[in-house]
Amino acid sequence: MPYALLSVSDKTGIQSFAERLVERGYDILSTGGTGAALRESGIAVTSVSEFTGFPEILSGRVKTLHPAIHAGLLARLTIEDDVADLDQHGLSPIGLVAVNLYPFRETVARGDTMFADALEQIDIGGPTMLRAAAKNHGFVWPVCQPSQYDRVIEAMDAGGEQEDLRRSLAAAVFEHTATYDAAVAGYMTATPAVPEALPPELLLSMIQVQPLRYGENPDQDAIFYRSGAHSPFGIPALEQLHGKELSYNNLLDVDGALQAISPFLSEADAACAILKHTTPCGIAVGRSVAEAYRKALACDPVSAFGSTVVFSQPVTETVAEDLAGLFVECVVAPGYANAALGLLTAKKNVRILVPKEGERLAGSAGNVLRGLDVRGVAGGLLVQTPPLPAAPADTRAGATAITSRSPTDEEWDDLSFAWAAVQSVKSNAILLARDGGSLGIGAGQMSRVDSVQLAITKAAAQGLSLDGCVLASDAFFPFRDGVDVAAEAGITAIIQPGGSKRDSEVIEAADEHGIAMVTTGRRTFRH
Repeated sequence: MPYALLSVSDKTGIQSFAERLVERGYDILSTGGTGAALRESGIAVTSVSEFTGFPEILSGRVKTLHPAIHAGLLARLTIEDDVADLDQHGLSPIGLVAVNLYPFRETVARGDTMFADALEQIDIGGPTMLRAAAKNHGFVWPVCQPSQYDRVIEAMDAGGEQEDLRRSLAAAVFEHTATYDAAVAGYMTATPAVPEALPPELLLSMIQVQPLRYGENPDQDAIFYRSGAHSPFGIPALEQLHGKELSYNNLLDVDGALQAISPFLSEADAACAILKHTTPCGIAVGRSVAEAYRKALACDPVSAFGSTVVFSQPVTETVAEDLAGLFVECVVAPGYANAALGLLTAKKNVRILVPKEGERLAGSAGNVLRGLDVRGVAGGLLVQTPPLPAAPADTRAGATAITSRSPTDEEWDDLSFAWAAVQSVKSNAILLARDGGSLGIGAGQMSRVDSVQLAITKAAAQGLSLDGCVLASDAFFPFRDGVDVAAEAGITAIIQPGGSKRDSEVIEAADEHGIAMVTTGRRTFRH
């Protein structure tokens, strides 16, 4: 009689699978918990220790690592020497292995798992058996997922060698063990003892969160995955309280929203960002959430139609009343007053997101693997260390005044806000600000002066005066023209990284116009 070895942590469907295997002539081998579950269902089970003649030892760490198991899995039954070896040692072939692995990723995802406990969830025997079965898939059915049970039974009943199916099952095993090992590696390399930030080989372990209706466009398929190596972070740390299913584009906008709000999460004042196509069309701080929202909306209420709105503090009833007058796709906040939630859920389709219990609102960068920012390109991945958001409170200490006139205290406050806000705007990025709110935003232009002109035009379209406002630029001014245009609009102070070979010309232009200019020494491109 052929043997089937069943040892699963996910016991979904295992009793039914075992019953059908018995009906088809298999004897069942099993270990600990799986064996007990099968016996409770009335299925005859031979324990692995009985099969090997060797007991489980080391508190279960060693039970299937035995020649009787692996010779049974690796024997090629058409090779006379392999069959002779089995006969000589009194060993039996194993025709099927169904194994799914210890729940390592689920364990470490809880966040409070001790390192020693995580080590005990690293499966050794399971991957070894699966790999052996997959290597010898011409003679052994390698099964690593409950969803495969029905296909295997159907294939057995159909007869024939089923080479294509066996090979696909083997491929699934190696994918499964590779992602499992990648999760373990990611967990291990997340420790401070690892010195190398950007490794020569990068392992990704990703878990499917949900299939999406489609991608950026209706003719593209899409799935949302999260990192399998860490506890949920960024978007996976959020839960949806209400509204339609999140789309691919919604998720991109939420990612941009988390990045936009990140510099303001530690600030005492409330912050709000309103985003379209992953970049802010308005961003502001205020003494209340309502004030921050109204200032952000005033920057570009036309573009705010169909936007994603994010807050650094819980949404109040007043804010919810204001939001009622605007069509929004998503609202993201660390919490909601009961009355606010009641008003927001009156709109059937608006997606309302909040951190899961025990989680917090956090920025989006570096949420893929080991704190690295990973982006797909044709044929590969681009990997970088994540950008570090500069909080407004930290800006003044790290900036240097480079013009004849230094900023006033009021200008410093606005420059600090603008520098934090511009980092979430798509390059080339220009942001105009006053009194803790954006007045005009120029994003994604091919030249910096175009971005300056666009920001000014956007402000003018809303009737916003730019007299006495400040300008933040995510990179240096390559020419003086951007400064000249800004001066004509009434801008009195500029913050930018500096570093252009024409810095002297740019500084000269600022001095000519009486503009105070400071440099940060740090570029914040967002492509």
